[in-house]
Amino acid sequence: MTGGRPDWMHPAFRLIEGEAAFGWPELAALPVPLGGVVAADRPSRVLATLAAAERAGRGLLLARGAADPAGWDTPDGFSVTLESSGTTGVPKRIRHDLDRLRGRLRGSGEGGARWLLTYEPGAFAGLQVMLTAAAAGALLVAMPSGGGVGGVADLARAAQRHAVTHVSGTPSFWRAFLMALGPAELPLAAVTLGGEAADQPLLDRLAERFPRARLRHIYASTEAGALFAVTDGRAGFPAAWLADAPDGVALRIADGVLEVRSPRAAPGAADPDGWLSTGDLVERVGDRILFAGRLDGLVNVGGVKVSPEVVERRLLAVAGVADAAVLAVASPITGHLLTATVVPAPGIEEAALRAALRAATADLPPAARPRALTLADRIPLSAAGKKSRKGTV
Repeated sequence: MTGGRPDWMHPAFRLIEGEAAFGWPELAALPVPLGGVVAADRPSRVLATLAAAERAGRGLLLARGAADPAGWDTPDGFSVTLESSGTTGVPKRIRHDLDRLRGRLRGSGEGGARWLLTYEPGAFAGLQVMLTAAAAGALLVAMPSGGGVGGVADLARAAQRHAVTHVSGTPSFWRAFLMALGPAELPLAAVTLGGEAADQPLLDRLAERFPRARLRHIYASTEAGALFAVTDGRAGFPAAWLADAPDGVALRIADGVLEVRSPRAAPGAADPDGWLSTGDLVERVGDRILFAGRLDGLVNVGGVKVSPEVVERRLLAVAGVADAAVLAVASPITGHLLTATVVPAPGIEEAALRAALRAATADLPPAARPRALTLADRIPLSAAGKKSRKGTV
């Protein structure tokens, strides 16, 4: 690739990818296509290809997993097409221009920051982290294995080795990261959560573990773009935002589902009035709007609609639970049944923990109580850093 450094990349930006190190000269020397479909498996490949496609005025599809051109036609002019994670279904392809991707970057003035990349480089959240670090002239630390299954321990070691100061990850990633980190110290200045609903017990754990860090959880999606950030340490978001939301966003609830209107939404994602259904179920509790699972994640258990994520949150709030996952399995009698896998915190006695878990779900409808409970040493994560819900409904 030839040509000058793109204006969205600070000259001081550096990338450490495993054992390899890159500045702009090293990125510019990578062989990349000028546009088309690219396997977004490494941040170095994504950044170099992004710069080349922008310079050439060509459309780019960042494919998560194997690069598959099926169903994608190269658009006129420069744009970036992203694939959603497909956590609960078939991934979608959403097209953005670079201005929309950079529309709500924060931390771009923190040039001395050392970021850890926990998201896939081709994901919306991964691009947000990469573009933030690039604009700030910060150091970005990444591992070729990523943050999915088996990668969290590598990321914890890399974070310690390079003394990272800024980490953004899904709540599922953060639980696994805390276990992998153990008692090791990190000089974190910023702790960010996104990609899944942030529960209060985890927010409290992170605030206690990293008391000097700014704690926030971000609400964003591939379709809607970056919407808002919550910085008060509480789960959900203020109910007052339904009348006056920040950052040019409008919010409303329709049939229990959160709808948004955003200047950063992908073209064609919203209805003619600009509203976009997020598919996230929400409920008002006092002065707060709390997330209550995904609409497409509801399962039918004996004629009762149940959200596995809501039940999972009950288990996560039990003292002595380091992580938990609730999934639905097929049943010839009731259609589905819920099952739970729980990771105990170190030193927790099994019988006492099982009793506490039963007590935590005792007031739920019978259909929402897990019929099987398994203890494990970790919860497998997808490459997106989430608990996969595929195949459960």
